[in-house]
Amino acid sequence: MNARDDKQDGLRAEVSAYCARVGTDPLLVQGAGGNASWKNGDTMWVKASGTWLAEAQRTNIFVPVDLAHLRAAIAAGDMEVVPRALAGSALRPSIETLMHALMPQTVVMHLHAVEILAHLVRPDFAGPAPAPAPWCWVDYHKPGAALAGAIVARLREQPEAQIIFLQNHGVVIGGADVGEVETILTSLLACMRTEPVAPVAPTGAEASTMAKLTAISDEGIQQLALDPRLYKRLRKEWTLCPDHVVFLGAEAACYADAESFVAAQTMGDEARLAIIAGVGVYVAGDFGAARTAQLRCYYDILARQPSDAPLTTLTPPQLAELLDWDAERYRLAMAR
Repeated sequence: MNARDDKQDGLRAEVSAYCARVGTDPLLVQGAGGNASWKNGDTMWVKASGTWLAEAQRTNIFVPVDLAHLRAAIAAGDMEVVPRALAGSALRPSIETLMHALMPQTVVMHLHAVEILAHLVRPDFAGPAPAPAPWCWVDYHKPGAALAGAIVARLREQPEAQIIFLQNHGVVIGGADVGEVETILTSLLACMRTEPVAPVAPTGAEASTMAKLTAISDEGIQQLALDPRLYKRLRKEWTLCPDHVVFLGAEAACYADAESFVAAQTMGDEARLAIIAGVGVYVAGDFGAARTAQLRCYYDILARQPSDAPLTTLTPPQLAELLDWDAERYRLAMAR
């Protein structure tokens, strides 16, 4: 093995270790959300669609793709280019592979960090103060080609940017190595931190009949039903982030009381989730870890909002293009 191979193996080990570490922090990564990459000459290794960053040291979650091919397509303005997986990998590269190829830095991380998302869902986002590195802002776009095109346009204006804030979506950080990425992220989290609202004590009320559902054990998620300030946001401010919509749907399964839920079941609804005001949050047995992670993320974002402050939500056309997308169906199936 030559020195170049040693360096590449070392970088892979560093990225994998960092991914495994951040992947277990629900304030940074939720389930199969987020992705990472590193570049080596004309090859870029990127997280596979539907895999979990937390598994980076236990299983192979990275796919090598032809970086030269992607860069040629980008230079020609082709944002619909399909990444070419190398070495016969059976995994699909991340939906957001093109976003990683656009960033010139060696190591790139894309995270759905709650402390940052809590600001990105507000209409008055002004950026971090102080900023730990040059940054830019991109309005919400469907992940994939549309988002890549918006990032290209922004990077032409601000080519020095190492941080890209994605409205209602997350943050992208590029660095020369893992250490630089980690330093930037740590600084961002420190200057953008928001204290969550104090939890409301349970009332002791219980639904008499919950069909096949059981109370979810996460005390934070239970606050969506128990805290009136959070519950009142559910109907109009449910669609905050793309992953939330993909895993939990375009409408909140909320009910004014237990009787309303029971009545809905008698009408033939097959509930997987029920958020009952003042009572609790209930889920079906097949709700799963990925959906639970997204529901917890939603709570964590709402709990960091000023009371009655308006939030930016995804529009009906944006929801439709997400929910009718084969790439997201594949990722959802992988996460299950």
